[in-house]
Amino acid sequence: MSIPLTQLGARAFNHSAGDDAEAEYDRLRDLARDEARKRNQCFDKAHNSYERGDGAGAKSLSEEGKAHARRMDDYNRQASEYIFRENNAQGRVGEDEIDLHGQFVEEAEDILEERIKAAKARGESHLHVIVGKGNHSIGHVQKIRPRVEKVCRDLGVSYHTEDNEGRIYVDLGGGGGGGGGGGGQSGGYPGQHGGHHGGQQHGGQHHGGQHHGGQQQDDNDQIGNLIGACLPKVLNKCCVVM
Repeated sequence: MSIPLTQLGARAFNHSAGDDAEAEYDRLRDLARDEARKRNQCFDKAHNSYERGDGAGAKSLSEEGKAHARRMDDYNRQASEYIFRENNAQGRVGEDEIDLHGQFVEEAEDILEERIKAAKARGESHLHVIVGKGNHSIGHVQKIRPRVEKVCRDLGVSYHTEDNEGRIYVDLGGGGGGGGGGGGQSGGYPGQHGGHHGGQQHGGQHHGGQHHGGQQQDDNDQIGNLIGACLPKVLNKCCVVM
């Protein structure tokens, strides 16, 4: 079951963050949520317009909704990068550690996959993944851990929960073990990731499509079919965090 994202504040950080850091993270996630709300409203109105026989209006509202979805993705990307830099700054994690606090599930999955691939390419023996214990999740259910385990299985690397239940040890095939590293740099943010963040997947190519003169009826049918198929999925999406 997905968890609606509310204010995270210090819970998204692995350290005692200042008010400015918390405010910036919350600001970016709030902006993303607002864009998601506007997106859903546009897609809902597009559906209603089509039902009234207004294909042109439905198309316009669908395009507006997709624009809000793109802005939502951009704000979520900024928030993901911001919290990653904060939690994985030099001195906060070791060279063989990565902290996924504050990430949406899909964000964490993308980050970890890239990090494991990069670590293996560099010949690193292991990686400690900080996933949290789920203390701040509804029902104390961990959301990041299952995805971390899935990534490990997909990439063919073994893993196990450490004595600290909020950490997972990933064996990259080069031996090693032991505790976390020292105060070195974590290895950096693994690059741009995006598209789907926290389950806030927008309509993408679901609404609208190519429209040419002389095909108005076909266009209207296409708009209606696609809006009808995708709108329930869009409106049921919500954010998932660790």
